[in-house]
Amino acid sequence: MTDTLYAVYGASGFGREVLPVARKQMEKADPSGQLVFIDDGDLNGPINGYEVLSYPEFLFQSHSTKKVTVAIANSEIRQRVAQTLKADGVSFWDVQADNVEVLDGVQFDEGVLLCPFVTLTSNIRIGKQFHANIYSYVAHDCVIGDFVTFAPRVCCNGNVHIEDHAYIGTGAVLKQGAPGEPLVIGRGAVVGMGAVVTKNVPPGAVVVGNPAKPFVKPST
Repeated sequence: MTDTLYAVYGASGFGREVLPVARKQMEKADPSGQLVFIDDGDLNGPINGYEVLSYPEFLFQSHSTKKVTVAIANSEIRQRVAQTLKADGVSFWDVQADNVEVLDGVQFDEGVLLCPFVTLTSNIRIGKQFHANIYSYVAHDCVIGDFVTFAPRVCCNGNVHIEDHAYIGTGAVLKQGAPGEPLVIGRGAVVGMGAVVTKNVPPGAVVVGNPAKPFVKPST
């Protein structure tokens, strides 16, 4: 019997989607573990049958081991939470659905969260706190930075480099790059839903459409 408290940090919509995946993984690996939400908002638990703790309440629990997966889509907030967890000595909990396919030569850093039907093929490097939502894939020879977020059904083809804090929207397609000349999505860039990216995206840019072009806010 273990004395481990597992938590999904974030009880919003994405956190509630992640919790059943996390629960199934915990029940297989550690049937005696306890699972809760952590949320910094003013929420009255339980939610979907699970207790909601504030972060100080979570730290106060007497369990000898605490593990957390951070289910917060905003990458800047996710980074701040991860830094706080590390400073407090809380372990990161890598969560992936049973039907995720991870093939050859895939390297992860800490805190990865892979939702159902995600596929990672071969020779891929993935940084800290990567989120891949349902039906997304990453093909061969891709490099993904820290705190990158994939919405559902992202198609990331081979030889693509995605820098830290980039957000790739639902149904976006990233064209395959070439060896030595990858397609690059810059740091903090946002790729809109359904966009087809055929050229490099500069850091901080927002691109939309097919082919993807910089978003221009309509004048009022």
